[in-house]
Amino acid sequence: MSSAPPSPLHLAVALDGTGWHPASWREPVARPRDLFTAGYWADLVAEAERGLLDFVTIEDGLGPQSSHFLEPDERTDQVRGRLDAVLIASRVAPLTRHIGLVPTVVATHTEPFHISKAIATLDYVSAGRAGLRVQISARPNEAAHFGRRTIGPIAAYDSPDAREPLTELFDEAADHVEVIRRLWDSWEDDAEIRDAATGRFVDRDKLHYIDFEGRFFDVKGPSITPRPPQGQPLVSALAHQTIPYRLVARQADIGYVTPHDAQQARAIVAEIRSEQQAAGRADETLHVFGDLVVLLDDSRAEAEDRRGRLDALAGEPYTGDARTFSGTASELADLLEELSESGLTGFRLRPAVAGHDLPRVARDLVPELQRRRRFRDAYEADTLRGLLGFARPANRYAAATA
Repeated sequence: MSSAPPSPLHLAVALDGTGWHPASWREPVARPRDLFTAGYWADLVAEAERGLLDFVTIEDGLGPQSSHFLEPDERTDQVRGRLDAVLIASRVAPLTRHIGLVPTVVATHTEPFHISKAIATLDYVSAGRAGLRVQISARPNEAAHFGRRTIGPIAAYDSPDAREPLTELFDEAADHVEVIRRLWDSWEDDAEIRDAATGRFVDRDKLHYIDFEGRFFDVKGPSITPRPPQGQPLVSALAHQTIPYRLVARQADIGYVTPHDAQQARAIVAEIRSEQQAAGRADETLHVFGDLVVLLDDSRAEAEDRRGRLDALAGEPYTGDARTFSGTASELADLLEELSESGLTGFRLRPAVAGHDLPRVARDLVPELQRRRRFRDAYEADTLRGLLGFARPANRYAAATA
């Protein structure tokens, strides 16, 4: 009796400037002069879509990038400055047909009403391919941009003095997402009548106040944007420890985690599944993607040499939060298959040099996974929810009124 074939893997890429290595902008393929053009981003997303990837995420923030995790630096030898991630996604959406678009939004200091209608608009512009990656900001310098509150300095996310302020910020982010989700449902699917003969454009009984009252937000609703095509665009978050794992378990559809081996991956997945059950969501789909920084070449020696050259340009070895892989597409496919046995349902790959490693993912890794029957041969759905196996959800307020 033959065993069932292994399930297909899900693949996303994380786009950040010219790539995740700080010296990536100095590579000949990097196109640093094009970084703030629409064409640059359109080309990257088109490459990812040629590789049939599930979605791209686009990094963002409320302050300039920094080599220090929680405070600004004065460096001038690394990429500084960004375009707005949601606006990038909206610009490239009409140029793509299938790939999901997941910009980063910072819950801290921003209003969920604004984010709700921005992502709903992206879902309309992309015909149902929008998501968001929610993150917090614990940087005092970013709080100073807004002047509404102060955030004290934190030595490190894992320091004892960080637990209380981080719990507060992640609880706020959970409420932020809850408000967004309720606003997406505040218009029923058939609220718009658009009957020119009778002069009725909208059925007012199918627009709902959400009346959210919590520690951080009081939001009446309804939204100004009708319910998005997906009903609920997908929510994702990056998590490195218990406090953010809890946010993923409570509010996300996709969590990105950073295990450095299969044993660690298994432990992280188990913790998130336990938190998911505690949140009363045990029956809901929740993807857990492993994050990897990747340098892909024709041989491991070439990839390691390139990493060494980039490190020399940066003046120090690159170390990020995620495991860094240097090698061939076949070796990476081996690693992804090994890690998937730990309960990870997909992977978010971070190209070290976007102009080099993203094409290697699309043109080398994907065909290798297809040969192993671990990745799709064609897009099987037109929405991001469809690609990731999520049904379109019922509207919570329509159910209540029915």
